[in-house]
Amino acid sequence: MNKYKLKIVLLFFTVTLQFSLACGQSNKCTAYLFAYFTGNEKSEESIRFALSKDGFVYRALNDNQPVISSAAISSTGGVRDPHILRGADGKSFYMVVTDMVSAKGWNSNRAMVLLKSDDLLTWSSSVVNIQKRFPGNENLNRVWAPQTIYDPQAGKYMLYWSMQHGDGPDIIYWAYANKNFTDLETAPKQLFIHPEGHACIDGDIIYDQGKYHLFFKTEGKNLGIRVAISDKLKEGYVLQPGSVQQTTDPVEGSGVFKLNDGKGYILMYDLYTKGKYQFTQSKDLRKFKVVDNSIRMNFHPRHGTVLPITSQEAIRLQRKWYSPDQFIGSVQSPNIKLNNVVLDTAAARLYLPVKTASSLKALDPEFVMLPGIQISPKAPYNLTKGPVRVKVTVPGHQPKFFNITGAVDLNPILNGYYADPEIIYSNKTGKYHIYPTSDGFTGWSGNYFKTFSSANLADWKDEGIILNLPKDVKWATSNAWAPSIAEKKINGAYRYYYYFTAAQKIGVAVADDPSGPFTDSGKALIAGHPKNIKDGQEIDPDVFTDPRTGKSYLYWGNGYMAVAPLNEDMISIDTSAVSIITPDHTYREGTEVFYRNGKYYFLWSENDTRDANYGVRYGTSDSPIGKITVPEKNLVLTKNEKEGIYATGHNSVIQVPGKDQWYIVYHRFTRPNGIKMGEAAGYNREVCIDKLDFDADGNIVPVVPTLKGIRIPINK
Repeated sequence: MNKYKLKIVLLFFTVTLQFSLACGQSNKCTAYLFAYFTGNEKSEESIRFALSKDGFVYRALNDNQPVISSAAISSTGGVRDPHILRGADGKSFYMVVTDMVSAKGWNSNRAMVLLKSDDLLTWSSSVVNIQKRFPGNENLNRVWAPQTIYDPQAGKYMLYWSMQHGDGPDIIYWAYANKNFTDLETAPKQLFIHPEGHACIDGDIIYDQGKYHLFFKTEGKNLGIRVAISDKLKEGYVLQPGSVQQTTDPVEGSGVFKLNDGKGYILMYDLYTKGKYQFTQSKDLRKFKVVDNSIRMNFHPRHGTVLPITSQEAIRLQRKWYSPDQFIGSVQSPNIKLNNVVLDTAAARLYLPVKTASSLKALDPEFVMLPGIQISPKAPYNLTKGPVRVKVTVPGHQPKFFNITGAVDLNPILNGYYADPEIIYSNKTGKYHIYPTSDGFTGWSGNYFKTFSSANLADWKDEGIILNLPKDVKWATSNAWAPSIAEKKINGAYRYYYYFTAAQKIGVAVADDPSGPFTDSGKALIAGHPKNIKDGQEIDPDVFTDPRTGKSYLYWGNGYMAVAPLNEDMISIDTSAVSIITPDHTYREGTEVFYRNGKYYFLWSENDTRDANYGVRYGTSDSPIGKITVPEKNLVLTKNEKEGIYATGHNSVIQVPGKDQWYIVYHRFTRPNGIKMGEAAGYNREVCIDKLDFDADGNIVPVVPTLKGIRIPINK
């Protein structure tokens, strides 16, 4: 046989094998298995599984808990970056993971774990310590993100991963596994090194159109996901121009998988600074389109991989790690406030908070259907006449009956996680505008601000990002918190002055419209402690314009309340007139000032935003700069345990123009799950509105936080 015929035969064999690896020659792929880990805590550094029927909507198995004990399989007690592969026989499965606990440092691991299974349920495992196993690795710092691919020419499984030695860059290496997949039978060899010497990690090889495509993350010049292509598996990779990620945010952990319906590939990657994944779709592995709007998950994955599987394999996984209780909570309808669905598994009750009354008459919860699952009766359901009883059958489990109810809950008013809401009524637009902290980021690490508009305080339109710290602010790039805004009419035109926290400093940006775009002033307005203040942070600005004098004041502080008059330019303060007016020991943060019937009201938050007892207190004054008188009974807003509402704080107040009608806007823990989240509840918060009333003497009547919220008539 000449070399040309041999090449054709090998190509045919390779293509045929790659096809058979999908789900086996006699079985059709109809579902997907997602293997992932969830974070940098030791309890999160473990293998978890999720299932999908279409590759876009995923449900965690085993309640998002580990399916394999990290302590039992690793040398460090933790594992990360799981990669799962179907064997060449179509029936066996191989998984490799980084043997690492991040708390010990990013240069702390020297090993990987090799796992093998015949059913996806039980796994044998072996630890391979590269430094101990192979000589010449005395200065090895780390072994990261191993993956496996079958080499049809050698008839062996090839592992590839990144390693860093000494002060050198991370380089991608390869080696063959032994027959039993318990060890490496060859010493590591270089697979790919960046031509400019940059670090390369998180390699992922995909075979398509007769070529091997190596996706990887590069660090240094041209940050992001790069691709190198070769017609040989173990050599000859040529770096392609440009990056393929469809975001400017930092990314890592790319994974590519082929869609079962033949509509191309999915490239997904971990936006690790945002705590989320991005999914993109491609027909040719060159051009990628973001498809995030189609992605739904009830978990937050970190660096994982997706494997196409059969219906029988999906059913097998459900028998062990899924249940009717998990299924009934898989609501996905856009007509439902998904973060606020309440499932009582003991009582077999499901409560669905819907966005509009019309939805209750014919509601399809859009449960995530997986192979073998049945529900009867099928949706839609009429929830206006009381509970609807349904029967749920999940493979391997006894059928279970649930009662489904629903109602219109206007709180929270914004879709998603937001906090520290500032609200104004814009005379220019005739609408209300809310300016919150973008929440849901671990450790309050969000770096952008959005705004929302409404005519009735109930239906809010997302107006988009108005200030992005990395793009728009030179002096700070992180911790975008707690904004405030003032509307001013100058020479017949409206101007908007937006005060915000960034990197524990306070800045100001300006726009001609309440929805921006806003332009930063170029420097921090407040960058250090006021005189004689040694503790606390320079955060939580509040701007108030005195209706009696037209003069504006800026308030701020954490642990102390400071105030200073704003100069006429509204982007600088009178530094000679800074005063400390902390009302009492309950003051923590979140000052809010408003004027009513000759009184200046000062509101503030007590306790910590991670505390279920985070709440709002108030005092009054005859002046916008104090002294503040604190009433004996001054608790404005606190938790409502009966309704499962906790940590109600950091508020603003709005008056309906021309009326003595007032409302308080605040955030709470996400409901119902926040109270169970521990410290994370403090950065998974939701914005709500309730009525604010006063008694005959002008005292604020304590507010009872509600689920129903409010809706005001639109002035015609």
